[in-house]
Amino acid sequence: MAAEDVATAVAAAALEAPVNGTVEISGPETFYIDELVAKVLAYDKDPREIIVDPIALYFGVKVNDQSLVPGPNPRLGSTKFDWWLTHVPPPRQR
Repeated sequence: MAAEDVATAVAAAALEAPVNGTVEISGPETFYIDELVAKVLAYDKDPREIIVDPIALYFGVKVNDQSLVPGPNPRLGSTKFDWWLTHVPPPRQR
């Protein structure tokens, strides 16, 4: 999810009445991590191949296709990944 969309969602939640629960936010698209990495590598003209390891752990935890996605009614950001990739400058190198 784009940082600007996160900030917008946080500001909106702060200005609304308390929900007494969790407010889930999400980008407008669902991806597998390997798809995102492949798009970035292709954009950067990086020839490395993505190899998926279906039993790899995510920060030491086993995950499935639903582990890192929100529930059924998240507040969606508007920034699509392909737009973000081609319009947001990369972080400055230190």
